[in-house]
Amino acid sequence: MSVRSSNPRGRRPAARRHTPTNGRPAAGKRPARRSRPRRRRTRSRRFGRWYRVVPLMLVGIVVVACVLLAVTPTTLARRTLYPVSHARDIQASAERHGVDPLLIAAVIKCESGWDENAQSSAGALGLMQVMPQTSSELARMGLVDSNAYDPSNLLDPATNIEYGTAYLAFLQKNLSSTDEVIAAYNAGMGKVEEWLAQPGELADNITYTETREYLRRVNEAYQGYRDSYPTGLAVEQ
Repeated sequence: MSVRSSNPRGRRPAARRHTPTNGRPAAGKRPARRSRPRRRRTRSRRFGRWYRVVPLMLVGIVVVACVLLAVTPTTLARRTLYPVSHARDIQASAERHGVDPLLIAAVIKCESGWDENAQSSAGALGLMQVMPQTSSELARMGLVDSNAYDPSNLLDPATNIEYGTAYLAFLQKNLSSTDEVIAAYNAGMGKVEEWLAQPGELADNITYTETREYLRRVNEAYQGYRDSYPTGLAVEQ
């Protein structure tokens, strides 16, 4: 007696679908991976690594720069912290008027940052921020040769340095210390004489915040130039 097959054409019975129970996937099947959350996690991990690495790199750069500055302070300071331009003009004016060329460089650094075309809202011009009335008065007094240096041409570096240096020399002859000269270059000799008439140190008696800060900055730059150029300004252009 033959038994009839329930699958007469030899087909495999269709696989039964397993219905998840209690929200769980059927046994033997892995849940589909979510690609987007993983990408987000990967990006966040990369960001976290860079967030830690970048500060360390910056600290390393600063440490290396400090080491190099400690090893070769003169070379690096000349090129970065305490630059010099128009050294020949500075040297010539300094010798002519008896002013330390390093003080001239410090004043230029603080007055204009070596910008030949600098102009202030008050009308001061050039490298040493000379006022036109000051240059005219210095020429009138015969302290600068106006035939060689036109007092109205203060944006010319050599002319500006000549008048600025002549003014420093004038202050030196009438005052008794470098601090007094520096303060007077900013606030005027009359104001400095008022402050000197009061008891105590000049720095403590300065009533102008700008002049007090100017005195500090120029002295700091002056010391920086003396440390960087122990044998004087190198006459190199």
